Amino acid sequence: MPKLILTEIGMGKLYETLNPELQAWLKQQRIFFAATAPLAGDGFVNCSPKGGDTFRVLGEREIAYLDLTGSGIETVSHVQENGRIVIMFCAFSGPPKIVRLHGTGAVIYPGDRDFERLSEHFPDHPGARAIIRVTVARISDSCGYAVPFLDFVENRDALDKWCEKKGPEGLAVYRRDKNRASIDNIPGYKG
Repeated sequence: MPKLILTEIGMGKLYETLNPELQAWLKQQRIFFAATAPLAGDGFVNCSPKGGDTFRVLGEREIAYLDLTGSGIETVSHVQENGRIVIMFCAFSGPPKIVRLHGTGAVIYPGDRDFERLSEHFPDHPGARAIIRVTVARISDSCGYAVPFLDFVENRDALDKWCEKKGPEGLAVYRRDKNRASIDNIPGYKG
C-alpha cells in the first residue's frame, strides 16, 4: 500500500496520491476554484469558481472537470499556453479544510480523441465546451480555519436555461465570437 502522507507542512500535509479519504471529501464539496496564469509576467492571473456536478477524480493523480460555456476563456487559454493549473476546494461546512491540486492541464474539446471517453464521467450539459484534464503533481491540504461556514441552498439553473435558449448553433456562434481569446489576447476556444 502506498504511503498516503509524504510530509507535514505547517498545519497542512502533502499527499502522495488522491487516497480514498481525500476522494470522498472532494466529492462532497459543492464548489471549487481553478486558478491559472499566462506566461507573460504582466498578464492577468485568473481564478474561476466552478460548481454543479462538473468535477471527477479519474485516478490517484488525475482529475478532470467539465468546462462550461461562459463569458471568459481564461482557464482554457492559459492551460493551452502553458499547462499550469491549480484546483482548490474549501470546506464551507464540517471540519475546516482546504485542498489544493497543482498540476498540468490539457484542454479536451468535443471531437478530440479522448473527449467521448472522458465525457462518460459527467452528466450531459448543454453548455459543455471542453473537459479540462489535469495530471496532478502536488496534493496538499491546509487548515482552512478562517474559511466561513456557508449553507448550500441549491445550484443555479441560469446557465442551463441560457444554453438551452441559445441552442447548439447559438452556442457555437457565441464561443466563436466571445471565447476566441483571453483578456490578454491569448488564443482561446478552438472547438
